[in-house]
Amino acid sequence: MTITRANTVILNVAAFILSVISLTARAAPDDRYLAGYAAAVLEARFGLPSRELQVENGKLRLHSADLQGQDTGEVLASLRAIDGLEVELVGTPTEAPSVSPSAKPAPLPSATLSETTGWLPRAQLFDPLIADPRWPRFSATLQFYQHDEELGTVGAPNFGAAIPFYGWRGLGIDWQAGLHAGVFSIFDLNSDSSDLINSDFFVALPISARYGPLSAQVRLFHQSSHLGDEFLLRNRVDRINLSYEGADLRLSVKPWNWLRFYAGGGGIFDAEPDLDPWMVQGGLEITSPDPIYSNLLYPIVALDVQSFEESDWGVNYSARAGVEFRSAWLAARRLQLVMEYFNGRSPNGQFYDRDVEYFGPGLHFYF
Repeated sequence: MTITRANTVILNVAAFILSVISLTARAAPDDRYLAGYAAAVLEARFGLPSRELQVENGKLRLHSADLQGQDTGEVLASLRAIDGLEVELVGTPTEAPSVSPSAKPAPLPSATLSETTGWLPRAQLFDPLIADPRWPRFSATLQFYQHDEELGTVGAPNFGAAIPFYGWRGLGIDWQAGLHAGVFSIFDLNSDSSDLINSDFFVALPISARYGPLSAQVRLFHQSSHLGDEFLLRNRVDRINLSYEGADLRLSVKPWNWLRFYAGGGGIFDAEPDLDPWMVQGGLEITSPDPIYSNLLYPIVALDVQSFEESDWGVNYSARAGVEFRSAWLAARRLQLVMEYFNGRSPNGQFYDRDVEYFGPGLHFYF
């Protein structure tokens, strides 16, 4: 039996991600992994500077003054949820310096080392938007289109990453510069040869910032879109040379460690064909602090809403719900198994003027 090209791509991506899951479940967490994972938890969930944590024989000693006013019980619960890690709190909460509501947090000492600073930092300042259909990531998704005249079952393998190149601290704020890149493709799995339908190529230069629970990111980006050869041959349609540059800005806040809101917008220029430029975006993410299985699986829910001037400000809804895998091996990386739902104008570039609705399962890996 001949395996088609699209199925091969999807199977390879799924095998890769499943191998990561396997390594995640069985890797023995040594002290170095545990220290890195604990530092990432403190940075990502509590906005605390990621110090060079010392773990010996699976035991972490954490001083209460390092918590900077965060809820002691919540911090300890999150750290103790890490498989193989014991946490000992030294000092008392009263030893931490008191901060009035109107006072600004004191700047970090220059000797503090962070997971988000220096060359190729391990943690990102601006977390991925997990329900955004076009956030760079590695993923394999099966999409079931509803009431569509052309597409039924679609395979969507995506290849990409958001990579911070350099991080620094200035004006009391953490900063990062990096690269976003991704290829987003869809294949018609109902066709005899699983035809390639569309591929979008995306690259961006982001600048990110974080101050406590607040984070922001501005990007300058380019996107181009291409129809698959098989699709062109079977439909004899005129190809659109769709490409554009643009810029966008997003702001994010975590009022609690398990809840995130974000909003932003942007515009495009030098577009071919001529397109209305403006768009707005908002969304929320809920990440459970408590696992549902062996400190490995954590429930997640996310909603992303976008609206484009080109579609007369109609609303695009993208929702995801499932579980996130966490372990010392993954550290700050995010691996998710989710069910997805989308309703709105197609995110696939050559079909930007079509309304689509689809749902299906997906595996997503964010570096």
